[in-house]
Amino acid sequence: MSTSSLPSPDHAASLRAALLSAGFTADGLLDLLGAPAYAALARSETVPAVRATRGDGPLAALVRLFLLQQPVDRDRAAAALPLAEALADGWLAEAGADQVRALVDVRPYGGPDGEDWFIVSDLGCAVGGAGGIGSQEEGVVLGVGGASTTLAGITVRGPVGSALDLGTGSGIQALHAAQHATRVTATDVNPRALDFTRLTLALSGAPEAELLTGSLFEPVGDATYDLIVSNPPFVISPGARLTYRDGGMGGDDLCRTLVQQAGSHLNPGGYAQFLANWQHVEGEDWHDRLRSWVPAGCDAWIIQREVQDVTQYAELWLRDAGDHRTDPADYAHRYEQWLDEFEARKTKAVGFGWITLRRTDAAEPSIVVEEWPHPVEQPLGDTVRAHFERQDYLRVHDDAALLEGHFRIVEEVVQEQVGMPGAEDPEHVVLRQNRGMRRATKVDTVGAGFAGVCDGSLSAGRILDAIAQLVQEDPVVLRDRTPESIRLLVEQGFLEPADRPDGGTN
Repeated sequence: MSTSSLPSPDHAASLRAALLSAGFTADGLLDLLGAPAYAALARSETVPAVRATRGDGPLAALVRLFLLQQPVDRDRAAAALPLAEALADGWLAEAGADQVRALVDVRPYGGPDGEDWFIVSDLGCAVGGAGGIGSQEEGVVLGVGGASTTLAGITVRGPVGSALDLGTGSGIQALHAAQHATRVTATDVNPRALDFTRLTLALSGAPEAELLTGSLFEPVGDATYDLIVSNPPFVISPGARLTYRDGGMGGDDLCRTLVQQAGSHLNPGGYAQFLANWQHVEGEDWHDRLRSWVPAGCDAWIIQREVQDVTQYAELWLRDAGDHRTDPADYAHRYEQWLDEFEARKTKAVGFGWITLRRTDAAEPSIVVEEWPHPVEQPLGDTVRAHFERQDYLRVHDDAALLEGHFRIVEEVVQEQVGMPGAEDPEHVVLRQNRGMRRATKVDTVGAGFAGVCDGSLSAGRILDAIAQLVQEDPVVLRDRTPESIRLLVEQGFLEPADRPDGGTN
């Protein structure tokens, strides 16, 4: 791969038209390659795709050029795209007398509403793959990977006036934001990344963004936004070798600084959403560590998705840079450096997860820090928004107000009874979400009965009074002990507040 000069976007519209005409889209690739070769390509395994593109045709030529980094005969290239413009603008270069080769990676990327987009990155860096990108070049710019698609999936979507993509890379988050934000700003410490973002937006037919060079919030000054997203260089490493992953600060200081500074750059009601790594330090609760990051005036929902011990973590990022393919002594030396760094910081493991802030300026902010390594259903943007809306509701409803409130069981929740075959009564009852976070929670007989009749027509208190009569329990005692359970079911998304039949809300 090369970090030389980049193409000009001057004729991106005609190149885009040619790519679409040839079927160089996410769906077109799947049709041409077949599911196994398509999945292998996402793992950076190219052999199946090479076999699938042996035939003629514009689409096969484009796959070989832009995804497989193979030279293509000039005549085949000219049949697939405007060759003279692609050569003049720097998308392609001569490769011998009768062939051309790609100078950048152009990867079809399907938008959430079926849009045909293209992500432009350095050659060989469209995805990391199981073995990492293997690049030692400091300014290399990656394309689409699992982290970037995860962030795009959890981002709260909706019309906003302004959005900031901090650490834009090849522009994936800026591209998504351009669909629902009036004004998009993208920043990166690496000027090449901004050039790639410009290409990604132009080739995808998206509006231009404001592109600013610099670290963290420095490029935007005191500006505020309705949405801030960042897939930052969050890797906790001994030094800053690779710009796209190593933030250059000690430990998890970059992620902490990013989160702490975000609050003052959010408009009221605005969201800031990040991917991050954090240290698990001896003698410290990682929940407390992350709570201390949350800026004043913000609610927060922080989810730890994965934890690796320091050896696993070091090996992952050594492979990412291709260090495992270098001299064994050099590899061992770098490995020692990672372990020395962790030992000096008393770090025993590293967590990875999602951090979402919402500017509320509430006197009593809601800060939820939890571990959830289980499968979820993307996209989760609506689930994230609903979480914060429920926190708004719970913040202003004490126990008495909860009992006066009306609730509905959320549509995708099902009830499961668990027990021995043939038993008259279940051992316990589980409420399970079939979408979103896919949570499950065990409830007692009262909880199951309560959730089962929540359709919004009766207040919680009236439902409990009826249950008390059925189970022959004192209704006053039941009213006293149940609001905590109702609060938890609402917070975790099993119940939602419902409008009262008379048009009011409780």
